[in-house]
Amino acid sequence: MRISILFLFLSICPLAWGEKIHPWLIPLRDSVYENVLNIHRIRMLYQTAKNTANDNLEGAELNVALARCEYFMGRAFQLEKLNDSAIHHFGEGLKFAQKAIDLKPSDESWVALGENMAQMCALRSWAYVLVNGLSVGRYSENALKFNNRNARAYFLIASRWVFAPRPFNDIPRGINIMKSILTDSDPDKCDLYNTYYSIGAGYELLKNPSEAILWVNKSLELYPTNKESLELLDRLKGN
Repeated sequence: MRISILFLFLSICPLAWGEKIHPWLIPLRDSVYENVLNIHRIRMLYQTAKNTANDNLEGAELNVALARCEYFMGRAFQLEKLNDSAIHHFGEGLKFAQKAIDLKPSDESWVALGENMAQMCALRSWAYVLVNGLSVGRYSENALKFNNRNARAYFLIASRWVFAPRPFNDIPRGINIMKSILTDSDPDKCDLYNTYYSIGAGYELLKNPSEAILWVNKSLELYPTNKESLELLDRLKGN
């Protein structure tokens, strides 16, 4: 198995935010949340991350990394409203995550399955959601059996309560779970961003713009150019 120069360099660099993500995945991930690069440039980062994963990992760990690459690329297309391309990448992410589980189940493999499935449910038909929607929670619970401090698993569980349509939501419950992520789990930079933004979105749904603004501003401290946060902040300030 070849060890790339990039892999060696990034492996000895200290990680910001106490992150556990592979360092060579960070440029791809951050490009998705920063919303500065065009889709062509993000695709180049995606391909670089995939190549580095294939060069340096194997087995379940490789498949988890590839599932995350597909998830981030899917999110990039989703944010550009290119839903067919997004669905393709989330579908590939599901395949890689399932391979990882079949080889060696772990919290990361179950969460990778859950986060790709969650986005598939956001983009596919109601019939698809009815068949697959509840599986996201099950996958997250499976992840927590391996690691009860997995921030992404808690976030997936909380998101169901915040963003599900009535009468299936419970926004205060979801917000409380999200707040517990900050103290009872091990979030990385994008976990913190997702948590701050979603708490803000939850308070918007609860018609509490002043509280929502506080949390959206926290998300913008992490990714100041994020379009979703900036758009939410504009809406809130217009209330």
